[in-house]
Amino acid sequence: METPTRFPVTPEVEHALAVTRRGCQELLPEPEWVAKLARSHATGQPLRVKFGMDPTAPDLHLGHTVVLNKMRQLQDLGHTVIPLIGDFTTMIGDPSGRNSTRPPLTREQIEAFAKTYFEQIGLVIDVSRAEVRWNSEWSDPLGARGLIQLAARYTVARMMERDDFAKRFAGNTPISVHEFLYPLMQGYDSVALKSDLELGGTDQKFNLLMGRHLQQEYGQDPQCVLTMPLLEGTDGIEKMSKSKGNYIGITEPANTMFGKAMSISDDLMWRWYELLSFRPEAEIAALRAEVLAGRNPKDAKVALAREITARFHGAAAAEAAIADFELRARGGVPDDIPEVRLTGAPLGIGALMKQAGLAPSTSEAMRLVEQGGVRVDGATVSDKGLKLPSGSYVVQAGKRKFARVVLD
Repeated sequence: METPTRFPVTPEVEHALAVTRRGCQELLPEPEWVAKLARSHATGQPLRVKFGMDPTAPDLHLGHTVVLNKMRQLQDLGHTVIPLIGDFTTMIGDPSGRNSTRPPLTREQIEAFAKTYFEQIGLVIDVSRAEVRWNSEWSDPLGARGLIQLAARYTVARMMERDDFAKRFAGNTPISVHEFLYPLMQGYDSVALKSDLELGGTDQKFNLLMGRHLQQEYGQDPQCVLTMPLLEGTDGIEKMSKSKGNYIGITEPANTMFGKAMSISDDLMWRWYELLSFRPEAEIAALRAEVLAGRNPKDAKVALAREITARFHGAAAAEAAIADFELRARGGVPDDIPEVRLTGAPLGIGALMKQAGLAPSTSEAMRLVEQGGVRVDGATVSDKGLKLPSGSYVVQAGKRKFARVVLD
């Protein structure tokens, strides 16, 4: 067997390794990635970096961008990034971390979600320099014969080592046979693309390693695997999720994005710096040292919120969002608040806030009143029995919700 050529580890290679490792959970196996980087630097041949996304929902949030940010960093090093739209695998459904079989999406839903994904990932990576692919390109032509031959390259025993499958089997929770096909098909994507590195969240490790195994089965140089941590949401407890309400969508208005980023805790701020900021690590470390030495942590939080908002809306929108946030903090009223027309005067404050969209329910409105979080024309409301006569009012709920209510 021919001994592979060993290329020198230059300072440029060490820099690329540092960029790769920044914020990551695991890089497996790191010596192989160093060898790939060294080969790429010596030959001028860019490496192929794959990240698969199943279009299962229409909107992306900051949690999704943790891996996309890493892809952008590697793209800026000159490597070929491959955003892979899993239109075929979405029809199977990823069983990762699930305790039940996921219902499949229709082809129409997948195509609609994928269109939105394309538009949104372009806010993070340079799509014009990326190799965008769909895994139906090779999965559909594989056919029944090819699928059977692929399935012969992995054992049921190995598949059952997967944590979620093992838990469901032990708990007598059904596992559909088609769910075993998902990691196989994701792994086959790496074979089809001749991937050098596959990115994913920590919950994707089994699937990523499957790609490495199948590449070896097909006689290819196996890919390395890089997992990124799951980002905690604005509550600092649960991972960011739209269903948990602790998310920041990357297409949300600039003022909303900035305000939500400013709401996180000081401790969580540094975690977000690590996973979301493009600032040099030395600069972040210096900023943290200044805060520990007595600088107001709000300064660091404003800088982070500005960076995130500017990334998706531009610098001018970020500065306007800062001004809006400061105005609200001083009790001022923004210029662009919505106007709502209501009838039924005199109307109780709870019903008014619900109808104006300032509270999801009357009981929630009452809770805000009890906490001193409701203002009418700048005056804090303390009386839960308040009824407003006909007129025009500026009503504020919490720090960020306003409405100009015209009541008849």
